[in-house]
Amino acid sequence: MSNPASPPAVDVLDERSGLTFPPGFLWGAATAAYQIEGAAAEDGRAPSIWDTFSHTEGRVVAGHTGDVACDHYHRLGEDVALMAELGLKSYRFSVSWSRVQPGGRGAVNPQGLDFYRRLVDELLANGIEPWLTLYHWDLPQPLEDAGGWPVRDTAARFADYTTVMADALGDRVRYWTTLNEPWCSAFLGYGSGVHAPGRTNGADAVRAGHHLMLGHGLAVQALRAARPGAEVGVTVNLYPVDPASDTSADVDAARRIDGLANRFFLDPLLRGSYPEDLVADLSTVTDFDHVRDGDLATISTPLDLVGVNYYSRHVVAAPVEGVEADPAPSCWPGSEDVRFVTRGVPVTDMGWEIDAPGLTETLRRVHGYTDLPLYVTENGSAFVDSVVDGQVDDVDRLAYFDAHLRAAHEAIDAGVPLRGYFAWSLLDNFEWAWGYTKRFGMIHVDYDSQVRTPKSSAKWYASVIRRNGLAAQ
Repeated sequence: MSNPASPPAVDVLDERSGLTFPPGFLWGAATAAYQIEGAAAEDGRAPSIWDTFSHTEGRVVAGHTGDVACDHYHRLGEDVALMAELGLKSYRFSVSWSRVQPGGRGAVNPQGLDFYRRLVDELLANGIEPWLTLYHWDLPQPLEDAGGWPVRDTAARFADYTTVMADALGDRVRYWTTLNEPWCSAFLGYGSGVHAPGRTNGADAVRAGHHLMLGHGLAVQALRAARPGAEVGVTVNLYPVDPASDTSADVDAARRIDGLANRFFLDPLLRGSYPEDLVADLSTVTDFDHVRDGDLATISTPLDLVGVNYYSRHVVAAPVEGVEADPAPSCWPGSEDVRFVTRGVPVTDMGWEIDAPGLTETLRRVHGYTDLPLYVTENGSAFVDSVVDGQVDDVDRLAYFDAHLRAAHEAIDAGVPLRGYFAWSLLDNFEWAWGYTKRFGMIHVDYDSQVRTPKSSAKWYASVIRRNGLAAQ
């Protein structure tokens, strides 16, 4: 249950001054299925790669798993009531593929679909727009056993699953995201192995990235066929990448990392091609023989919107001559020896540098690719939180949100067609390989009692939504 105690004093908005967002701006919050749902083996749900990964010794901090998580599966009504209290206009959630289609193909689990029907109906009853993400990293384990995303057939299976979801919920869900952060799925899952499924092969990572995008394109086509009125997009996690100095070597290091982090996805999705310099950088890793005629046309199937997840900036430097690259598996195939530089600026509990102007820069860059409406589909921060006298006064997170919303407004002023913002995350949750040791939520979750306590940032965000803007600084 939510904590009924009175909120601490936080800044409120001055209606007479400050920054106002465009009319109809979509204010939301986001979550992911494996991070919050729990009920991992209930009502016909079968294991995903994250179930297998988290149950493998040494993969997740303290051996934590998503078996229970925030128990959202059993607390759906309570959680939607909290969203309504915040005044959310939209809620971005993901579907557990293995809850709906346990084998990743074939038979559909009606109890799994019923859960998402109940969620969507509850959201609509509370005036909250459902925003459905089809894939947030939790591939059904049987598809991984058959080769996973490095195998082309997985893209076709994803399109089939998309049709199942469109048929079931397309009459009530307007907004659809195909993939969330395919870079993480490909390069953390199959390159460095720090995410599920934990494989460590650079060529597999590149193939996975391509087939994820192919699956995206096929999914867009499936949604168009089943629900012509749907608003369809994809969410990519992007980073400004700066050289540590203006030397040619550092500038080239930044080019290489920008290619893998950003252009690997932006160019095929929005321009229908891979950058030539990126293909050359990866020549020692793969010859791109997995790319077939017609793939890039499918991948670049026209969209209705683009989602941007933004957290931080990368600053990089060239390798030091005579110093060998770290032998550990890398999420930067072909550029394993590039060094990531810290600048001594404030960081979150994840160690990520806080760089709000990078959001403006990133949004303007994506707008350089397309005139499509853009949405910040994730933005947030982990900090160490404590419940004191029934309150969580998370001033650092509140300041983070405030700075990044100001950066988002600056992008709008610069002509970027930004239409909405989703805070990450609604709830503290299972933070992937970090387990329950990192908290991103606006709502504190006591994992023993499952008591939810809105933090100061939640109450502040509610005031932002209510006024559709920010106070003057």
